[in-house]
Amino acid sequence: MYFNPLYIDPGTGSILFSILIGAAATLYFLARALLIKAKTLFSGVGKAAPDAAIRPVVLYSEGIQYWNVFKPVLDAFERRKQRVTYLTSARDDPVFASLYEYVAAEYIGEGNAAFTRLNFLSAQVVLMTTPALNVYQLKRSKTVRHYAHILHSPGDATLYRLFGLDYFDSVLLTGEYQGEDIRALERQRNLPAKTLVTVGCTYLDQYAEKLASLPVEDPHPFTALVSPSWGASGLLSRYGEKLLDPLVTTGWRIIVRPHPQSKRSESALLERLTARYRESPNVQWDYERDNIGSLAKADVMISDFSGIIFDYAFLRDKPVLYVSAGMDLRPYDADDIDREPRQFGIAREIGAELREADFARIGEVAARLSDNAEYRAARVRAKEAAWGHRGEAGERTAAFIISTLGAEPPETPEESALRGC
Repeated sequence: MYFNPLYIDPGTGSILFSILIGAAATLYFLARALLIKAKTLFSGVGKAAPDAAIRPVVLYSEGIQYWNVFKPVLDAFERRKQRVTYLTSARDDPVFASLYEYVAAEYIGEGNAAFTRLNFLSAQVVLMTTPALNVYQLKRSKTVRHYAHILHSPGDATLYRLFGLDYFDSVLLTGEYQGEDIRALERQRNLPAKTLVTVGCTYLDQYAEKLASLPVEDPHPFTALVSPSWGASGLLSRYGEKLLDPLVTTGWRIIVRPHPQSKRSESALLERLTARYRESPNVQWDYERDNIGSLAKADVMISDFSGIIFDYAFLRDKPVLYVSAGMDLRPYDADDIDREPRQFGIAREIGAELREADFARIGEVAARLSDNAEYRAARVRAKEAAWGHRGEAGERTAAFIISTLGAEPPETPEESALRGC
């Protein structure tokens, strides 16, 4: 067997990068602290001057798909004339075409380049959708006072990968129910209690406005939207042709919208399926940044454990078919909770489980759901529980961040570095 001494597998590479970043951060802050001590010694000043470069508020977006999460928040800051910094890993982020006066936007690269920049931030408050702070490459900067995570799905907060929210100072919820499991994990893992605030769902507020402005497609062919999550437990990975073949034979318009991560992690799967249905005129593939166009066209959604089932049920008030069998929860925080994710229970109330044995008669199953009053009532109840403060999420998020700025005297980077020595 040939051994290449220059090859480093991706897992080992990630670990080595984390070690290097940790070492670099330690040396950086140690050097700053020594410099400050030297200045203090020779100048006779007892306290270092505040760093003029420290930012009050930083928002970080890891991709263009999160624009609808952050836009209502940026709009709220703009109305309040509060200056903020928006860092993005998308070169074509819509923020650059926006005419904000109080939002300073900057592209910081992707992957390790972005993590390196973020790990050396100086800010009072940082808001992000990115989970796993202080778990992998993304570390808590010693010169950031407060890290806030904003949930971008009305589903369970525990369906992040393990330790996804553990090291944030606050989590902004879409609905009250999400906080119960976060508290349970804190008790189990002996973590300090985070600040939990229900602000609503920024991107659903945004989608509701967009949906109201779209032209009505009438008449239109009966349309099924297949919109799964990604990974081994995802709908397309588990079933692929077994589901799509009988769907194609219904004669419905079939829109397949893979999860954005699938293009990176499951490209071979998508290539195989695209080739298989290339000659099927009723099959469309949707890779648009916004899912609102497909949601507006669909008469029924077919999904799995993806939070998009809530987007569809709450915005369109139409039936959902979901496949839940066999999801491996071990990589997720939900595995440490002593009951199934609430999201699964809500899914059972607002839609019907689709089993593999039902694929051949999927048309009949979907028709049974269309005029079901019990499911309609359940959708109303779920919407009330999971999507709070509708239309107010951007303002409430900005208000929380501003209140956090004034919660305690801001600590300068120099003070933080000295304290860490």
